[in-house]
Amino acid sequence: MSPFLGEFIGTALLIILGDGVVANVVLSKTKGNNGGLIAITFGWAVAVFVGVYSSAAASGAHLNPAVTVGLASIGKLDWALVPTYVAAQLLGAMCGALIVWIAYRQHFAETDDANLKLAVFCTAPSIRSSINNLLTEIIGTFVLVFGVLFISKPHDTLGALDALPVALLVLGIGLSLGGPTGYAINPARDLGPRIMHFILPISGKRDSDWSYSWIPVIGPLIGGVVAALAWNVLG
Repeated sequence: MSPFLGEFIGTALLIILGDGVVANVVLSKTKGNNGGLIAITFGWAVAVFVGVYSSAAASGAHLNPAVTVGLASIGKLDWALVPTYVAAQLLGAMCGALIVWIAYRQHFAETDDANLKLAVFCTAPSIRSSINNLLTEIIGTFVLVFGVLFISKPHDTLGALDALPVALLVLGIGLSLGGPTGYAINPARDLGPRIMHFILPISGKRDSDWSYSWIPVIGPLIGGVVAALAWNVLG
C-alpha cells in the first residue's frame, strides 16, 4: 500500500471500531447499551491497535494529524508529505463514520436524545470552558505523542503485537484524562466524523456543535508539536 492508502485504511478502521463502540454504548436498543466509560475506553484502545497494525508497514501508522505534524516539526517526516497524510486521515475518518452510521442506522432512529447521536461522531466537554477544554486536549495529546516517541522498536518483530504499546497508551489516556473532553487527541478523529454528522440524514439530529469543533483540532496540534519538540530536546 502507498502511505496515502495506509493512512486512509488505518484511520477508517480506527473510526469504525472507535465510533462503533460509542454507538453500541449510547444508542437505544443495542446489545451494549449503557456499557459505560470503561467499555468505550477499551473499545478505542482496540481501535487504535487494529488501525496501527493495519497501516504501520505502509505509512508508519500516524492516523492522526497531531502525530504527523509533530513528527514533521522535528524532521522525522518530510513536510511535503504532510498534506497527503492529513488528507488521507480526514477522508478515512469520514469513511469510517459513514460505515458506523450504516451499521447503526436503525438505532439512531430509535434514539431520542440528539446529544447522544452527536456523541457517536465527535467529542464534547463535560464542562464547557474554551481555555480549560483546550488545555485538556493539549495535555492529552502531549502524553500521546511524547509516549509514542519513547516507544522502543523491538529487536525481533512480534507482528501485529508491535502495535500493542500504542493501544495501551491510548487506553491509559482515556481512563486518566478522558473525563473533561472525551479525549479527542486527534483532529481527524473528531473533525471527519463531525462533518459526516452534519452531512448524513440522521433523523432527529441536533446541530454539529461547530462552536466547539476548533478545540479538538487546535488543541491536539499544539500538544503534538510541543511533545515532539520536548522529546527532541530530551533525546
